[in-house]
Amino acid sequence: MGTILIVEDEARIAAFVSKGLKAAGYSPSVTESGLMAVELVLSGGVDLVILDVGLPDIDGFEVLDRIRGQGSGTPVIMLTARSSVADKVAGLEGGADDYMPKPFSFEELLARVRARLRTEPATRADRLSHSGLTLDLRSRRADVGSGWVDLSAREFALTEVFLRNAGQVLSREQLLAAVWGLDFDPESNVVDVYVSYLRAKLGKERFETVRGMGYRLA
Repeated sequence: MGTILIVEDEARIAAFVSKGLKAAGYSPSVTESGLMAVELVLSGGVDLVILDVGLPDIDGFEVLDRIRGQGSGTPVIMLTARSSVADKVAGLEGGADDYMPKPFSFEELLARVRARLRTEPATRADRLSHSGLTLDLRSRRADVGSGWVDLSAREFALTEVFLRNAGQVLSREQLLAAVWGLDFDPESNVVDVYVSYLRAKLGKERFETVRGMGYRLA
């Protein structure tokens, strides 16, 4: 399980990114302090950093300069509300591995996280399987024993989250954060709609409703 440090002082963004990464099978932790981020990265045990530029003590550029100055090669994805070319160049030339302006799609952030974590957890093989359901991560199709089933991008992402957390109850909020990103309506029924799609394609009995809590892959 990849350990990801989220360095972000906006509590809402930090919480949603953390929940989404956890639902995707990673182990996230959060700090709003740039100084603490430097200490945590240099102490080891962090596989990737999601680093906001605007922080209350030292900014993200200074964090990056300090960890790179100490020889740390930990991958860093920078987040910022600034979208100027000069800021992007400053981040990349300072040693950032990637750069995403806010607002951003969580789905895109997750794809970039996966791309930067070259040494992935053992569970992140080409296929995920549980109780007769197999998901091929390359072809982006599912198999329930009767042949391959094509899935839309959202259906695939939702199925992957369920498989990586098989047997666990996932709240609608967790699923929204993991699959639809930060800019969603918490009152939306989109999760329920897509779970019904998956039930129709992959088997009604696989996706259990846990009343008052969310859903679970049986």
